[in-house]
Amino acid sequence: MQPARNLCYTRSTRLLDIDGHSSNPNLIPFPKDRNLITKAIAIISVIYSSIFSVEVLASAPDQTKAPMTVALAPLVQTERATDQAKSPFKHGDISWLPELALGTGWKKSELKKLGQIILRESGGCPNRIGSSIVDKNCNIIGYTKATNKSDSGLLQINGVNWDMSRNKNAIACVQFGFCKQEDLLDPVNNLKVGRALFEVAGWAPWNACNWDPKRC
Repeated sequence: MQPARNLCYTRSTRLLDIDGHSSNPNLIPFPKDRNLITKAIAIISVIYSSIFSVEVLASAPDQTKAPMTVALAPLVQTERATDQAKSPFKHGDISWLPELALGTGWKKSELKKLGQIILRESGGCPNRIGSSIVDKNCNIIGYTKATNKSDSGLLQINGVNWDMSRNKNAIACVQFGFCKQEDLLDPVNNLKVGRALFEVAGWAPWNACNWDPKRC
C-alpha cells in the first residue's frame, strides 16, 4: 500500500501533490466576486442579530405596566384607634381649663368659680354623663342608680337645655345646633353652652340649693 500523499492547495486552485503534480485535473472554481463570502457572512450576521434582538425583546418584562404592590400584614396587630388615643383629661385635673374657657367666652375672673363647678359636676371629665362612675383616666366604668342621665359633659348640662322634645327653646339646640347629648360631650361645645346659660342666669343653673336644700 502506497502511503497517502500529502496534499495542499495553491493559488491556482489545483489540487497538487507534494511534488507539485496535479492529482485532480478539474479546477476548483474560484468565486467571481472575491467579496461574496464576506458579504454572505455579513448578511448572516445581520439576520442572526435581528432574530436575537426579537427574542430578547419578547422575553424582556413589560416596563409599561405598573409594578404590583402587595400590602403586608403587620407583624403584630395594633390596638383599635380608640384605645390607642390617650385622653389628655384626668379625673380631678383641670389644668387645661384656662385655655379652653378663655377661648369660649369665659372671663379670667370667672375661672376659679367655673373650675370649682366643673370639679363638682364632672370631676373634669368631658365625656361624663349623669350617674356615671369614672376611673382616674375619665373612662366610664359603671353607673349609679340615679336617674339624671341627661346631664352632660363638663358642666353636666341637663337635657332640658339641649333636647327639643323636652323644651322647644332648648338653648344648646336653638343657639348652637347642639341637639344631641353627644354634642355636649365635647369640652369646647359644653363650655360654650355653659357660657350662654351663665349670661342668662348667672351661676344659678349650678346652684345645688335649687334641687337639694341639704347641699346649700
